[in-house]
Amino acid sequence: MLTSSPLVLYRQAIDRNGFVHDAAQWQAVELLQQCHEQLHTEAGEASPAGVYLWGPVGRGKTWLMDLFHTSLQVLARRQHFHHFMRWVHIRLFQLNGTADPLQALASELAEEIRVLCFDELFVGDIGDAIILGRLFQVLFEQGVVIVATSNQPPEQLYADGFNRERFLPAIDAIVEHMHVVDVDGGADHRLRPGAALQRYWIAQPDSGSALAATFAALANGPVSTEPLGLSRRQLDVVRRSESVLWCRFADLCEQPFSALDFIELCDRHAAILIGDVPRLGGTQREGRIARGTEDGAARVAAGDRQLPRLSARDDAVRRFIALVDECYDRRIPLYIEAEVALDELYTEGYLAFPFRRTLSRLREMQLRRFGHGHLSQSR
Repeated sequence: MLTSSPLVLYRQAIDRNGFVHDAAQWQAVELLQQCHEQLHTEAGEASPAGVYLWGPVGRGKTWLMDLFHTSLQVLARRQHFHHFMRWVHIRLFQLNGTADPLQALASELAEEIRVLCFDELFVGDIGDAIILGRLFQVLFEQGVVIVATSNQPPEQLYADGFNRERFLPAIDAIVEHMHVVDVDGGADHRLRPGAALQRYWIAQPDSGSALAATFAALANGPVSTEPLGLSRRQLDVVRRSESVLWCRFADLCEQPFSALDFIELCDRHAAILIGDVPRLGGTQREGRIARGTEDGAARVAAGDRQLPRLSARDDAVRRFIALVDECYDRRIPLYIEAEVALDELYTEGYLAFPFRRTLSRLREMQLRRFGHGHLSQSR
């Protein structure tokens, strides 16, 4: 007898925790409830359709997925998309030499779990796009049920991506095997009232850093100014302790660190402080790709395809977005001292759309409830 389900947990949140009823969330809950019931009452039959939750920031997509995952009594894995792809790349490397490594990976995963939940599906890399182009297909063939969240509908994933046709089979598989639901009820639940806790400062000229007092209050154990070994590189720091890291934006985001490095940072620290954050937006520059450029997987005829118009700091901004995502997902408080106010960090440029999510998450980090494992309606 099932004592918990997405529908039960959602109603409890409304009745007991003061959450606000949202018609778009309710539509999503009904689909998650349907999937939940089929998973627990139709064992051995065809796999139920998964659910693809998409919409703007703050609509509760992650929260709804977590309600679903918490209520499951079948084997399931819940991961952020970065973590999932990290595991995929590592496993494919280990399966090198196997006749069909993607098929082997899907079969292995299907033996371990019935349901795969992953958060923040976003495809911006040709390597990931090529892998996912087939991986979704073979996972569905193996009977794995997928529940995912994203800021974009399936047809907009990797929309401007190089060799996008390699990713189109993944979109077809998502549409065929998942219910796609728009979770945009018009309200950003992250903006609801909450007790404030300052974690963002505007740097004051001729004054010491506001992060110094924060570091002193949070740090425990010996303090060092020695660089931190991270993957194959050294990260210069202002100060660090066993649990707290304080570094400059240029040293962390303008260096060739990756999302996997940010995962490691969050594994090793309970709080991260970043100083000297500049205004991140700027004038966009023309970009062009040469004919016959290699994309790392196969030589293609690129023609005179135009690249996106990027600003000077957009590579660093991509890293900053990935860092905020990782800290948010792991509930790691991020303390920032910047040149400009939060709303002025990135006001124009190619990355304006993904930065909306970053801005919303940074705002939520200013609430006292953040960092204590609280599953808020906004996630």
